This record gives sequence, C-alpha cells and structure tokens, in this order.
Amino acid sequence: MKDLTPDDRPREKLLRNGAAALGDNELVALVLGSGSRGTDALRVANDLLRARGGVHGLMQSTAADLAQISGIGAAKAAQVLAALELGRRTLAAAPGARLQLRTARDAAACLMPTYGSRPVEQFGVVLLDAKHRVKKTTIVASGTLNSTIVEPRDVFREALVSGAAAVVVFHNHPSGDPSPSREDEELTRRLKAAGILMGVDVVDHIILGDVRYFSFREAGRL
Repeated sequence: MKDLTPDDRPREKLLRNGAAALGDNELVALVLGSGSRGTDALRVANDLLRARGGVHGLMQSTAADLAQISGIGAAKAAQVLAALELGRRTLAAAPGARLQLRTARDAAACLMPTYGSRPVEQFGVVLLDAKHRVKKTTIVASGTLNSTIVEPRDVFREALVSGAAAVVVFHNHPSGDPSPSREDEELTRRLKAAGILMGVDVVDHIILGDVRYFSFREAGRL
C-alpha cells in the first residue's frame, strides 16, 4: 500500500473517517496487516474477496479455504477467522441476558449471527424455561457440507439434564438455502412426537440459511 497517498491508506482513512468509511477490501487489508513478497495487503485482500465471493463468502470459509489464496498462510487465515468470529459474537445476545423467544423471528435473530453461516451443517437446540426464556444453546451434532446425523435422544438428553420445559431445535444449510428437505420434515415429526412423550414442548424447528430462515411453526408444519 506504499503506492497510496497517506490519506488513502486504510489505517489512516479509518482513523480519520471511521471504520464505516472503508470498503470491504480495505477492512480485510487491515485485518491481514501486511501482504506477501511483492504484493501489498490491499491486493491480497482483493484476491481473497474475489476468490471467496465477497465478505459473505468469508463467513462460510475455513482456514484451509483461505490458505489457498496466494499471500494467505495459516497465520493470516487465523486472523481473518478470528475477526469474523468477533463480529458474530457482537451480534449475539449479551452474556447473562435472559432472552425470551416469542416468535420464530426472535429465534432466527438470536441464532443467525452465530450459526447461520457455517461451512458444515450443525444441529443444535435452544433450551427454554416455561416462559420460553433462553437457558442455554448447544450444538448436539456436526456433519458435512450437506448433512448431519441427529437422533431425538441427542436433543432430549440436553433438555432433561438442563431441566428445560421447551426447546427450539435448529440446523443450518451451508448452501444458503433454508428450504426443508424430506429428511428435515421427517426429523421434525419424530422430534415433536418424542417431545410429547418426554413432556418437553418442541416450540419450533428453525433452518438457517445465509440471510434467510425457514420456520416449521410459521409454515404451519409443526
């Protein structure tokens, strides 16, 4: 970035005008800190964003994905992933806050920042008290790019241990499309039936896409 005038360099621009004034490539360049031999950080940032489909694509990237880009080694890949995780955490509920999930939109807003853009499918459960306030959120199974194997016992074991009165189950679709599959439909039916037997209300099953979600309750299918 030595070719840029001092006023146009990302660090100076941020300090002068604030982070919102920077483009995606400039923010990534600051996270990287430096480029590689013969290539400055801004050019590496441009290459990275182009290869991964922009900032949104970075959210679904692994360290191995990032390290395929010239100028990105293990250390810089770790820096980018750490910055992304900090961003996710700032959108999550404040520690200690007893968030109440009244609607599917509430649940999606709670879950999307942390679990919506994952490179592999994960299945989790939000444990609720009798007033549908969040007690705990936990992942019970992780899978591959497009599938996760989960059994009702995995969900209700967590619910019983925590003394939950109700649960919202959720999983993500790494493809970004939250449309339910036939397997999702069948699992939802099994979970609802098991919940009735166990005395734990299955409030909803939320599927998280990239920026969209699907709610079985909203769709009238739970």
